[in-house]
Amino acid sequence: MPKLSAGLLLYRFAAGGPEVLLVHPGGPFYARRDDGVWSVPKGEHDADEDPQAVALREFEEELGAPPPVEPAHLVDLGTVRQKAGKLVTVWCAEGDFDPTEIRSMTFVTEWPPHSGRLQEFPEVDRAAWLPLPEARRKLIPAQAEFVDRLEALLAGT
Repeated sequence: MPKLSAGLLLYRFAAGGPEVLLVHPGGPFYARRDDGVWSVPKGEHDADEDPQAVALREFEEELGAPPPVEPAHLVDLGTVRQKAGKLVTVWCAEGDFDPTEIRSMTFVTEWPPHSGRLQEFPEVDRAAWLPLPEARRKLIPAQAEFVDRLEALLAGT
């Protein structure tokens, strides 16, 4: 069975059009990478967990604050399969969040590799509001589909 993940894509309306809130993965593996590695705030879950509840929980774990939306206002954007096979399900909602205020949970990994030294890193090292065209470029390729689906939803199609 593939790994499962659930997330929440916040959007807002800015002068130049809609923007979405994305996160950049923390840690040394992504420190120098930008395009194609950003993500919707999300996290893995077991098959018996409620994916929508997981999406809300993971938003708070990755950003350090509860989502600024009520669960009743979430809109299902469906599921995509990422390159390695993980199934990611995402909901969207209009809301606002100050990305300079993130307080991500951390993880521990051996760094540098084979050094025997364990170091702690944030799961997310930064978050940003991005216009839809830039978000598509920054996102993990499969997740760009969520931006397309959101754009269609906002256009009323």
